[in-house]
Order: sequence, then structure tokens, then C-alpha cells
Amino acid sequence: MKEQLIRHLEGGEAFTPLDQILEEVEYDQLGVRPDGLPYSFYELFYHIVFAQQDILNYILDEDYLVPQWPDGYWCKVQCPKNEQAWQDLKNKFFKERKELIELIERPETNLNTTIKNSKEHTLFREIMLIVEHNAYHTGQLLVVLRLLDLYS
Repeated sequence: MKEQLIRHLEGGEAFTPLDQILEEVEYDQLGVRPDGLPYSFYELFYHIVFAQQDILNYILDEDYLVPQWPDGYWCKVQCPKNEQAWQDLKNKFFKERKELIELIERPETNLNTTIKNSKEHTLFREIMLIVEHNAYHTGQLLVVLRLLDLYS
């Protein structure tokens, strides 16, 4: 079960892996909001990263505080301030995903154990929340890429 969960976190089981999608976008297109959409590629990816971090904090941090919904989960700008900021955001996503994978891989990790900040939410539930959330928004990232003529 742990191996399957990791494969789903990494993507590619039922959708294009986020790693691959990030290679398709051009830096100068990150902040473009295609006609009719209220977000850019950057804003969507920022949201994915923030939500993953929030759930990781919920799992691990005894002093966890819930960000304000929905404003706290979305970026205030359409694009990164520079290429280094974009690279930093991508690095953050993969670093935190690796932390989740390492947590899952620990022999002592029981996926059915409730987490510190809940009497009913299990580690399995929280990881599945990340998988589902990432899959949902990964589909949106593909739509943005298609509307920008960057993906066929």
C-alpha cells in the first residue's frame, strides 16, 4: 500500500506527472491568464505547493494554524518576480513531496494512525488529500498549457 501511495504522489498513475508538465511551460508564459480563466499557470502551481505544504504542516506541526480560506491558499501575484523565485517554488514542491515520501517509507509509519492535529484524520487520508488535490489542479495546468499553445 505504501508503494502505491508513493506512486500516486509522484503522479503518472492516472494523469501526467507534474514533473513533466513543469517542463512544458515557458517562463514568459507563467503569468498569462488565458481568456476566461481566473488564474495563470503560476497561480495554480503556487496553490498546489501551498496546499501540499499546509497539509504537511497539519500532519507534522503540533502548533499548526489553519490559513485563511480561500485567500490564504492563493498567491497575490500572477507570476513570479524572477526566474530564481520560480525555481525556488519548484524546488519547494519537490522537497516537500520528498519529505512526504520519506515519512511514508519509514518502517514505523502506520498510515492508519491519526495525526497529531486530529482525532479522526489519518495519515492515509491526508496523503490522499494531497494526491487528489494535485491531480485536480494538474488537469487545470494542462488546460492552461493547451490554451497557451504549449501542449498538445
